[in-house]
Amino acid sequence: MSTTPFEALACPLDGDPLQRHDGAWRCAAGHSFDIARQGYVHLLPVQNKRSRDPGDSKAMVAARRRFLEAGHYRPIAEAVSRSVLAEAPAGGTLSCLDAGCGEGYYLRELAEAAEGKGGASTLALLGVDISKWAVLAAAKRQKAATWVVGTNAHLPVQANSLDRVLCLFGFPVYSEFARVLKPGGELLMVEAGPDHLRELREIIYPSLRPSREGDDAVPEGFTRRPGETLRYTIELEGAEPIADLLAMTPHLHRASAEGREKAAALTSLSLTLDVRLTRLYRDAVSVGS
Repeated sequence: MSTTPFEALACPLDGDPLQRHDGAWRCAAGHSFDIARQGYVHLLPVQNKRSRDPGDSKAMVAARRRFLEAGHYRPIAEAVSRSVLAEAPAGGTLSCLDAGCGEGYYLRELAEAAEGKGGASTLALLGVDISKWAVLAAAKRQKAATWVVGTNAHLPVQANSLDRVLCLFGFPVYSEFARVLKPGGELLMVEAGPDHLRELREIIYPSLRPSREGDDAVPEGFTRRPGETLRYTIELEGAEPIADLLAMTPHLHRASAEGREKAAALTSLSLTLDVRLTRLYRDAVSVGS
């Protein structure tokens, strides 16, 4: 199974299809978006930014890359890849978006799994993230994908053009995901379970909040499919991987200065990873345009 860049992008200003010409993406109205030297395109209009440099910082992206490439989350990536490729069309094209792709780890793992699968099918890959530093890092590492600086709230993607959407520890925007998925396409989400990183949370917070009851409500336009839960333990040795993990999670900003100091003093840590994989099937009824 080969991989190729996804091409059904839409203009972030008027929603018209974009076409790639001479180092830029252009729509019929004349809006043009240059492709950076590293291979990504910036499709986040200034009016959709909440800050001057939104998303993960350069340092946070580097921390995430080091931690993920050490293999700590590989079982999660393998489960995601299995789910994405389970019903790949024989001889056809499977289009997949990672919405909030970060530095591209999960799409790289997916591409590797697809290549090992063999066959005549094609996997068209698209990664979108609001952080330009994350997209830059992703584009440097993998060329057989389209990398876009954009937002899940207004995906620069043509309607009904994707077979799979991934939202991995991210912020789902169900109306947008329903719009860009083909009828019969699938949304795969990875979310933290009640015991995810519990040992770290017990150190950095004075007390843990009670676990929320699982929300089994199904978003409009979707039907729930059987999912799975992954639970395993990892061992972190040395201060750097612990610091990298904290830097790539929301806990970096939620913890107090005292909590961060406690984490910085650690030299080893045994951690529980507890995640839920949720699969939602896009109904056949058209949503949006």
